[in-house]
Amino acid sequence: MTTGSPAVSARGLTKRYGSTTALEEVTFDLPEHTICGLFGRNGAGKTTLMTLLTAQNFATSGEARIFGEEPYENTRVLPRICFVRDSQRYPEDSVADHAFAMASLFYPNWDHDFAEQLISDFRLPRRTRIKKLSRGQRSAVGVIIGLASRAEITFFDEPYLGLDAVARQTFYDRLLQDYTEHPRTIVLSSHLIDEIADLIERVLVVDDGRLVLDDTADDLRGRAFTVVGNEQAVDALIGDREELHRDHLGPIASATVMGELTADDYDEMARTALSTSPVSLQELIVRLTQHADATRAHATVKGAQR
Repeated sequence: MTTGSPAVSARGLTKRYGSTTALEEVTFDLPEHTICGLFGRNGAGKTTLMTLLTAQNFATSGEARIFGEEPYENTRVLPRICFVRDSQRYPEDSVADHAFAMASLFYPNWDHDFAEQLISDFRLPRRTRIKKLSRGQRSAVGVIIGLASRAEITFFDEPYLGLDAVARQTFYDRLLQDYTEHPRTIVLSSHLIDEIADLIERVLVVDDGRLVLDDTADDLRGRAFTVVGNEQAVDALIGDREELHRDHLGPIASATVMGELTADDYDEMARTALSTSPVSLQELIVRLTQHADATRAHATVKGAQR
């Protein structure tokens, strides 16, 4: 990882549409040469955030910076950014080869041979009009542009839509292989968290327009655990740790808890017949998002009661 200015920065980034706030006070720095997972529910603000960072939309307030510069109408910055989105529009009669030819003119790092390899990998019809392609084939067009552009910063907004399991794995394999050989900054917006968990180095989670998590993937792994057993024994083990979620089945409780287990905890679990399991990145993000919802709801109720 290189030092200096972050590749991507946001400071108090806010976007409102009338009385609706799509993004509120989002602040983060994303280093160069990092694969970042951008997660959140539908409508959480992920696409809005990416459109602001890529100068395809205007912020109501706050700042977006790419390599320390304002990206809007900035010819030093825009050719260094590639934004692949599911809703990408192409001219009426365009075929895939037209899209690739245009991309090769815009992106200075375009790799023709890599594009040809990807066209073969995805078995993409080259001369069929894009509007006649299947959804998966249209997704493949965007994926090929995003990878072969080798832009210094590439945003993929739900790149897997329409791709079957084999095609998605091909995408992940080619991305990781090419990233290793040609490091750059990649932001992957996806709902398939567990599928890309081994790819990503940093995690951003947006919920209800707010940034609720910004951390490295390594730091998140092992941050929580699930403990199952008699509820009284579960409560005793948890103590004052932060609890994210709990399920019940009669006297048995399953609790997802922030923190790490100590040697004393393992001794206590053996004595009280409790069992434990790690929490996947996807489950942790889901539970943290739900916990943030509950915390905001509780704060709203308390505020209304005053």
